Amino acid sequence: MRRPTHRQLPQLLGEARRWFEEAMLAALEAAGEQPVSAPQSQLFSVLEDGGTTVSEAARRMGVTRQTAHQAVHGLVAAGMLEQVPDPASARRRLIRRTPEGERVHRQAGLILEGLEARLAERIGRDAVDALRAALETPWGDPPTLALGRSRESGPEASAPEASG
Repeated sequence: MRRPTHRQLPQLLGEARRWFEEAMLAALEAAGEQPVSAPQSQLFSVLEDGGTTVSEAARRMGVTRQTAHQAVHGLVAAGMLEQVPDPASARRRLIRRTPEGERVHRQAGLILEGLEARLAERIGRDAVDALRAALETPWGDPPTLALGRSRESGPEASAPEASG
């Protein structure tokens, strides 16, 4: 099997996300805040101000409903989230930040701004601005890729062709 000469973009994006996540969680802990897990931290970032269903939060996080439920229950127990009836549907409940959760969320936002400034010191403001612009540009729906196969040379014979 051929070894790649460079790391794949999804791996690099994951490492960048972990850099921010680890630094933010460490800064919150250093400030004396209650410790939260990475999924709990991610949950905060996907909540709408008026509330979000657990199913929608799980979809935005890219995790199972069970994982999202675990994060919700931990944050409810910590007093940072609450569950309230959904005015649009009697069968659903919304999760939203409590006043304590709002305070921690604002603090996390300030920490992230500081981390972005630190990143700009390390790699340059232009690089950070270009990264932000690339990530904010709509990518469209994920394409369906078909691997080209040749009977003589195997699956690595040609690059994937995109459709859509």
